[in-house]
Amino acid sequence: MESNFSMLDYAIFIVYGIVIVGVGLWVSRDKKGHQKTAEDYFLASKSLPWWAVGASLIAANISAEQFIGMSGSGFAIGMAIASYEWMAAITLIIVGKFFLPIFIEKQIYTIPEFVEKRFSTNLKTILAVFWIALFVFVNLTTVLFLGAKAVDTVFGSGDGSLMIRAILILAFIAAAYSIYGGLAAVAWTDVIQVVLLVIGGMITTVIALQHVTPEGGVLNGLNHIYNTAGDKFHMILHKDNPEFMNLPGVAVLVGGMWVANLYYWGFNQYIIQRTLAAKSLREAQRGIAFAGFLKLLIPLFVVVPGIIAYVMFTQGEGTAVIDGVSDAFLKSDGTLNVDKAYPWLISVFVPSGLKGLVIAALIAAIVSSLASMLNSTATIFTMDIYRPYINKNASDKQIVTVGRLTAVFALVIAAFMAKPLGSIPQMFQYIQEYTGMVSPGILAVFLLGLFWKKATNKGAIVGILSSIVVALLLKIPGLGLPWMDQMLYTFLITLVVIVGVSLTYSKDVDDPKGIKLTSETFITGKVFNISAYVILIILVVLYTVFW
Repeated sequence: MESNFSMLDYAIFIVYGIVIVGVGLWVSRDKKGHQKTAEDYFLASKSLPWWAVGASLIAANISAEQFIGMSGSGFAIGMAIASYEWMAAITLIIVGKFFLPIFIEKQIYTIPEFVEKRFSTNLKTILAVFWIALFVFVNLTTVLFLGAKAVDTVFGSGDGSLMIRAILILAFIAAAYSIYGGLAAVAWTDVIQVVLLVIGGMITTVIALQHVTPEGGVLNGLNHIYNTAGDKFHMILHKDNPEFMNLPGVAVLVGGMWVANLYYWGFNQYIIQRTLAAKSLREAQRGIAFAGFLKLLIPLFVVVPGIIAYVMFTQGEGTAVIDGVSDAFLKSDGTLNVDKAYPWLISVFVPSGLKGLVIAALIAAIVSSLASMLNSTATIFTMDIYRPYINKNASDKQIVTVGRLTAVFALVIAAFMAKPLGSIPQMFQYIQEYTGMVSPGILAVFLLGLFWKKATNKGAIVGILSSIVVALLLKIPGLGLPWMDQMLYTFLITLVVIVGVSLTYSKDVDDPKGIKLTSETFITGKVFNISAYVILIILVVLYTVFW
């Protein structure tokens, strides 16, 4: 299907690229007589206000993984996939109240650095190497692949002919400002990116709703998709649902989803790094609350478009509002390409003039995540590997230079890896499932490290290593466990292992590196508290309506 891009669309897209790169370079420029320090480059001089923290959190989080992958899961599963977004809002509140005060009090640059302060240098190094590999070979690679896939569908014919060029363009835009400017460039441009992606996402949803019925109209469209695909609007799936193994009913609310969310929002470097760069703990907590409200909106312009595409597909020829829709999602082998849903809606329904804005919003989501991952990869390598092991006396100038070079190498490797990645059904679910192999063990180590003084380094190392073995064993097909349940059981078993090993070797005394907590540690401000209650009330209403 032709993309029908006009000169105005191309102009809007080009202007977007110039503005983002220009703003990124300007806000991160070296002040006269001031050499950029490690804190300037990796933590934006600890100068971010709450609204920049919140916007940057969402811009770093929302990427092709959501716009393409989650929309595809909306096509295949429906609103149930929105649990990742809505439960993330609660998770952010937990992180802001219980995790963030400790991280900021420890004055850390990276999550591995916290591991060193709480456990040992050996464990820190193990996790630093793991996270670098995860960012380069999983996160950066899949974002580049899904982003290029979207560009290929919107600008080309969707046959993969533009994939290599798209990967290079996305990589160039992200690198153009983030590698030079560091976190300051990433965070301040994220404010623009998040506004753009919200506006662009809502435009796509509204236009798609207007076209899902011959009569047109947003309300008509909403009524039509609800009446036509009512089974797609249930948050809690029953066992007879073919997607139950991906989202196992009530267990999503009380089980493995918490493992995925707490790990991602609490101990993921490219997410938590924004909060560490805030002006103060109060600003960081307010920023997290702001991000929580934004998470409530995301299913409207990420999941709903996938359901709209599903309704159009299932209406069939003669009743669909556009010819050829029945073939739009079929691959040559007859299987469905559900991840095509969002870019297909853009290429078919968004009119010339707005198309450039919408695709710029999609690219903004991709580029902001790429920039965030590059900066965090550079931060971990430089602060946790280069400085302690390669050059202990490195100057700020050398550290910043190494950070920039690390980001370049990471991006080059990810670009080479992205093209051969191939087509994976429901990429979003795929990423979640295989990240879930390691996240339960890491989460168990961090939670006990934060809140149990008797947790020892030996217990943490044995726990993490055993968690991988447990995760692999629980994937045995004969057990028939949904992967989200596998995560929960792996987490619980790892907790038991860490506690058992720690008590065996600690002689029932507190670990010397145990964190001393007081009631004052978790006191939060009025704005944060009110925001938390409002978010909880909204979520209760949403789950009641869409149960």
